[in-house]
Amino acid sequence: MRLFLITIALLVSTNVFAAKVVQGDYKNRQDVDTFIDRMVKTSDYSEAALVTLFSSVKKQSHLFERLNRPAEKELEWYQYRRIFIKDSRVNQGIKFWQENQQLLTEVSEKTGVPAEIMVAIIGVETFYGTYHGKDPVFDSLVTLAFDYPKRAKFFMRELEQFLLLVKEQSLDIKSIMGSYAGAMGMPQFISSSYRHYAVDFDNDGQVNLFDSKPDILGSVANYFVKHGWRPKEPIAGPLQLQKKNTVEKLNSGVKTDYQWSDFAKHGLLSNTMLSPDTPVALIQLEQSDQTEYWAGFQNFYVITRYNRSELYAMAVYQLSLLIKDGMSQ
Repeated sequence: MRLFLITIALLVSTNVFAAKVVQGDYKNRQDVDTFIDRMVKTSDYSEAALVTLFSSVKKQSHLFERLNRPAEKELEWYQYRRIFIKDSRVNQGIKFWQENQQLLTEVSEKTGVPAEIMVAIIGVETFYGTYHGKDPVFDSLVTLAFDYPKRAKFFMRELEQFLLLVKEQSLDIKSIMGSYAGAMGMPQFISSSYRHYAVDFDNDGQVNLFDSKPDILGSVANYFVKHGWRPKEPIAGPLQLQKKNTVEKLNSGVKTDYQWSDFAKHGLLSNTMLSPDTPVALIQLEQSDQTEYWAGFQNFYVITRYNRSELYAMAVYQLSLLIKDGMSQ
């Protein structure tokens, strides 16, 4: 009997050992095996299914340079603006609005998020759905979770969220392509945002950010609502710097840490009439020959929850104004 139990134990241990990653660029890695073990305990995935998935992963080493040099940190505003504020992107945005006008009106009325902001987000992210990204999301997240120490914790969490998302939405995990950081679909949601903020706006039982315009636009609007969008309130506005000023005493950033009255005290004026205690942020933008100053309000801050860069938020805002103006002509 004892010999029988020992034999069974050896067989079990041999099977468990065999059920580890044996192929691909992540074979024989203890950290990968540990992750698989944890997912098996906390999800509906079987060990065999995860081992099969991870055995086919190819390391995406080219991603490291992209993450180390994001455009939002490498470029000044006048350089960054040229990427997104173009006639082609404005004209395509007008066309997208015209083609989806009824849907955009419905989503806007239900959420309070302006149509032009939804359109501009799609325009900045994927040029209205024409470019979703060329990197395999699963392989990218595995690479960044296990081989990019600087943000390993974040990408490990996104990898877990992606696996759960694929299971929930019955997606083909190996066919999903996205950005270098694992964002996907027309609005480029990362996995955690997809699971927590995407909505089934067309009520077909699936949240589809790849092909369903109702789900796509409804999810973008819901993302803003959940992050504190304030309907009919301003987003941003230019400020005029007076010759006598103490602007150097103010800190630029996206958080609304100042009151509207603070700007006038430091030589920054505006034609906009607001309550003196209105919360506001100072946005500083570098042109090729001068510095621009803008007031950023709560809704500007909300846009930066999509991409935590004042350059990104300003590109979305200015593109939205141009598209809206084109719709009114």
